[in-house]
Amino acid sequence: MKIFPAIDIKDKKCVRLVKGDFDKKTEYEMSPVEQAGKYKDHGFKNLHIVDLDGALTGETINLNIIQEIVTKFDLKIEIGGGIRNYENIKKYIEAGVEKVILGSAAIKDKSFLKEACEKFPNKIALGLDAKDGYLSVSGWKENSNQLTLDYLKEVNDYGASRLIYTDINRDGMKQSPNFEETVKVASTSKCPVVISGGVSSIVDVKKAKELSNKNIEGIIVGKAIYDGDIKLEELVKELDA
Repeated sequence: MKIFPAIDIKDKKCVRLVKGDFDKKTEYEMSPVEQAGKYKDHGFKNLHIVDLDGALTGETINLNIIQEIVTKFDLKIEIGGGIRNYENIKKYIEAGVEKVILGSAAIKDKSFLKEACEKFPNKIALGLDAKDGYLSVSGWKENSNQLTLDYLKEVNDYGASRLIYTDINRDGMKQSPNFEETVKVASTSKCPVVISGGVSSIVDVKKAKELSNKNIEGIIVGKAIYDGDIKLEELVKELDA
């Protein structure tokens, strides 16, 4: 089971949002590079990064920060946030990230997802963010009117190498992930699934590990780390246990 500590970057700072709301933002003292170093020092190998400036602008605003993290710490990074064209995918891959996450752009334009998977084999992760079963797009501000599972069935053969499923109602709320819905998604998906949104305690991580035989590859942990609900020392033990 892969554990992905999370770093959300806004204005060169580590932040966390509640349900993706920029008005409900908490800023943290540590810089993204320092935070990545802390994860590396504790023994984590994977990292989930969201460029919130990128999500708002569609540009690779924090590319140099991502590049610095890759160069310094040799972590396997998945990066998301407003990636809407092949050029930006290429920039991130050349910077050394392991996976580039396509979200809204892939939902709005399936052919973009298909071509990206063909151009960059094994590098594309699909980010599906859902509210009440329906996919949301554009930084979670719009409902796409597409049912998650219907969309997934349509794109299942396109060649995405990972799927990150987030229940928006749980994100940043620390009320536990929506395991039930994630298992449904994983049973439909042809690529491994990462659980995201709402991790509240080490119990959620242990529960995710029990699902590793159900096409669940890993879990993303964000706010619970920053708020001290999960200590990195206890989280890293779950990598080895």
